[in-house]
Amino acid sequence: MRKRKVLVKILQISGLIFCLLSGVAQSSMATQSQSHKAADGFNQVEQEKFKISGKVLDVHGEPLPGASIQVVGSTRGVTTDMDGSFSIEADKGEKLEVSFLGMQPKTILVSATQNLTITLEEKLDELDEVQVVAFAKQKKSSVVSAITTINPAELKVPSSNLTTSLAGRLTGVIAYQTSGEPGKDNAQFFIRGITSFGASSKKDPLILIDNVEMNSTDLARLQPDDIASFSIMKDATAAALYGSRGANGVILVTTKEGKEGKVNISVRFEASTSAPTKDIDLADPITYMRLHNEAVKTRNPLGLLPYSESKIANTIAGANPMVYPAVDWKQMLFKDFTLNERLNFSVSGGGKLARYYISGTINQDNGILKVNGKNNFNTNIDLKNYNLRSNINIDLTKTTEVALRFHGNFDDYTGPIEGGKELYEKTLWANPVMFPAVYEPDEKNLKTKNILFGNAGNGEYMNPYADMMRGYKNYSSSTIMAQVELKQKLDFLLKGLNARLMFNTNRYTYFDISRSYSPYYYKVSLYDKYTDKYTLKSLNEGSEALSYDEGTKTVNSSMYMEAAVDYGYTFDEKHNVTGMLVYTMRDYLSGNAGSLQASLPSRNIGLAGRVMYGFDNRYLFEANFGYNGSERFSEKKRWGFFPSVGLGYILSNEHFYQESNISRLIQKIKFKGTYGLVGNDQIGDVNDRFFYLSNVNISDDGKGMSFGSEGGYHRPGVSVSRYENENIGWETAYKTDIGLELNFLGSIDFQFDYFAEHRTNILMDRALVPSSMGLQSNPKANVGEGKSSGFEFSIDYNKYFSNDMWGTGRGNFTYATSKYKVYEEPDYSDMPWRSHVGLSSQQEWGYIAERLFVDEYDVANSPKQNFGGNIPTMGGDIKYKDINNDGKITELDKVPIGYPKVPEIIYGFGLSWGWKGIDASVFFQGSARSSFWINPNTTAPFVYKQRALLQAYADNHWSEDNRDIYALWPRLSEDYVVNNEQTSTWFMRNGAFLRLKNAEIGYTVPEKLVKKARISMLRVYCSGTNLLTFSKFKIWDPEMGGNGLGYPVQRVFNAGIQVNF
Repeated sequence: MRKRKVLVKILQISGLIFCLLSGVAQSSMATQSQSHKAADGFNQVEQEKFKISGKVLDVHGEPLPGASIQVVGSTRGVTTDMDGSFSIEADKGEKLEVSFLGMQPKTILVSATQNLTITLEEKLDELDEVQVVAFAKQKKSSVVSAITTINPAELKVPSSNLTTSLAGRLTGVIAYQTSGEPGKDNAQFFIRGITSFGASSKKDPLILIDNVEMNSTDLARLQPDDIASFSIMKDATAAALYGSRGANGVILVTTKEGKEGKVNISVRFEASTSAPTKDIDLADPITYMRLHNEAVKTRNPLGLLPYSESKIANTIAGANPMVYPAVDWKQMLFKDFTLNERLNFSVSGGGKLARYYISGTINQDNGILKVNGKNNFNTNIDLKNYNLRSNINIDLTKTTEVALRFHGNFDDYTGPIEGGKELYEKTLWANPVMFPAVYEPDEKNLKTKNILFGNAGNGEYMNPYADMMRGYKNYSSSTIMAQVELKQKLDFLLKGLNARLMFNTNRYTYFDISRSYSPYYYKVSLYDKYTDKYTLKSLNEGSEALSYDEGTKTVNSSMYMEAAVDYGYTFDEKHNVTGMLVYTMRDYLSGNAGSLQASLPSRNIGLAGRVMYGFDNRYLFEANFGYNGSERFSEKKRWGFFPSVGLGYILSNEHFYQESNISRLIQKIKFKGTYGLVGNDQIGDVNDRFFYLSNVNISDDGKGMSFGSEGGYHRPGVSVSRYENENIGWETAYKTDIGLELNFLGSIDFQFDYFAEHRTNILMDRALVPSSMGLQSNPKANVGEGKSSGFEFSIDYNKYFSNDMWGTGRGNFTYATSKYKVYEEPDYSDMPWRSHVGLSSQQEWGYIAERLFVDEYDVANSPKQNFGGNIPTMGGDIKYKDINNDGKITELDKVPIGYPKVPEIIYGFGLSWGWKGIDASVFFQGSARSSFWINPNTTAPFVYKQRALLQAYADNHWSEDNRDIYALWPRLSEDYVVNNEQTSTWFMRNGAFLRLKNAEIGYTVPEKLVKKARISMLRVYCSGTNLLTFSKFKIWDPEMGGNGLGYPVQRVFNAGIQVNF
């Protein structure tokens, strides 16, 4: 209650300031009103005019300066002065709307001259915000755990994939996107980094949608229009109730429900264009041939050059392109941009007994591949997504409510059989001058109906165009969810007591089919340069008949039950007590598991509880626990207990603070801290279902033996892929969080959290088991430990400068680092650089590249580098540092290099502004302290007489004419140079970047202009995503990291319209 009074007082002070600042505006409004009367003189003769005056007060009788009094349906209006007084003229029958920030508006019917005292009540949803927490809701002021929320409207970006909007928007969330291919463009995201380093263990957060566990694809397909709340639960107190599933944090999303009132219909349509954020530049065909010749000659001066001067000259002259091709493979396969559409609609409303929210979405995402009419099928990516959602709430009695929820998500995909990523890579690997994509028919093939795809040799070379054209793949997937929830108030037993029962079932299905033919390949066998005629030779026995492959069929189902009782009551207006007890059961079944173990139902049960106490909204205490059972562990390790405790203190609610001068500047000060345990039972891979059982194959032919005079008799042997270990149990996280919340001047919110985690029982393969024991696989055990720490903060600014103008600002910053604490490895006391302990769990290891060798003399007088291969090390190749000074470069010289692969810093900041019906916003997202390695195997030019040449390498490589020992690319070669392929600092790059992630400008048409069409809101807008990127790395989009040759991340330009009825 005291806090509410303070907040109301803040609003009053804000209104007073507004009143002082807007005096001129008020005079202007009065003048406007007088002008209106003069212009409407005829009507004034017909209608009686009344003067309405009075005061606007809050529920405590305090005046509200700056309150707005508006004649409904007109531009006439005034604001209250310093003592809450106002005076306005209005016609009989007109309505006055009285409003004030943070208050429930009131409407007054004009019937006579009146002197009114108008009392406005507080909006509970604004002054006492409700926070969604585990299994419940609670007042935000009483929350002591680390939970970040976001307005779902901020997630509305021009994309059908929700995960692409997460980066930089939420404190504690480390997110990045490495592909823009439709259907494969999910962002990777983690909460406060990655502490676990167990092989195949779950590292991403638990995802709950309407309290039911879902996967990242379900989150990606969730529509922002359907989201009521989006919360990130980061510390032990927030996640402890999820026990065995909460160690990596929790993403909790609730969907919208209907509200009592008239029918609301909303329709939103968007059309957008998308194109790569960054095109990879390749060297032109002439440069390619000349440098390919250099690559041969620089390694072997007597070597046969692949391209004659005649071929180069004819290619320059533009001679017959069938004989002297110069193919831009990317241009052949990929368009500059593509078009996408999204349509969302919803209907909501209800009466006193039932409320409903029904929505549907259609998304059409297209790839950037070209379609050739020579085929009767689509070779471009075409992904259609359909979403249906229905949430119905029915009051069976005054104390009983039932909620019925249904959701269906359906994907229909058509695309090239090779896949978009694979085709994009091939355009960067194919030789641009060896053969054309398709030959024009020679005289012999004038009547040939099949496509004459180009190739060379015996047809073994890469033709990306043929790979795109040769077939297509369809898949269809669906996720259907049905949920019923019963809520019962038990006030007749105990005031504040409630019970809840929820049952949910999910079913996921997937199947794919592929159809393809075998391309006919040809090459030029004869060419008459005088007649410019050529003769083609067939290289293979192709076929135009489409083959058929049924691919994969998947059916998964799950059932989930949740039963809860909760209690909440406030005694003597000071003592707030709440409690909750929740029992959960989950059953998951895979229809095509592939093994006996995986085919068995997967079951989990758990009991969780929470107790909270708050005194006078100043002192807060919370205790939680999760008690969970997992079938994966033996009986003695099957159950895990995960408690947590949290404390909070709201200094700003103390009497002495409220009377101090600083309270006018800092209106909220809240301290909080939590500590607790959370677990993770999803450790190991899919074959590690039951750790307490050995995985034995008694009919392994690979372990068998043959005998007899000619080996004609064979008996299979026995193999063991996992040895039983009854002591394997939960991975456990001990989490600490210390937080501070501040509010300045009623419009600036600041939050800061320091966090630390100690992760124990991390599953590892035992590294110190001698091979002499004869074990067929490494035993596993909970021997690893990790630790992480960091801090995060956010700043939010919200300000209404007048009834017509507002502004918001938001910024957040997260720094999260994780390290090995215990890692089973040999004793490296004499070589400390080899030890994992103390290093990041996402650390890359490699050699330190000092420079390029100057010449062969430099090679001979340096530590020996012999990594194998057929090509000797020469001047211009990479020189590595001999860390242990033993005169040779070996595995013992590898050290930690670069930053971790997962960013340790993620940040974002943005501004929004609105004036009358115009609004605009920008949002920047950044990443730092991450590195990625460019694999030279994937970017090396000329290998196998193929592989395109990156322009960056053409411009800056070591050569006899450019003996730069720090050149970007070493000495050229037409084969792999094993020495230069080693993981090292030479190809390690800084992954830091800053990006203009989103920008939007919109206009909302005044309601009076569209009201006759029964439209309550009409907004048009233009927006964009991934518009600008600032980075030192220029070859491809830095967010893609080492996946740079894959399908590129997309830049999107979008136009949309939203209509509400």
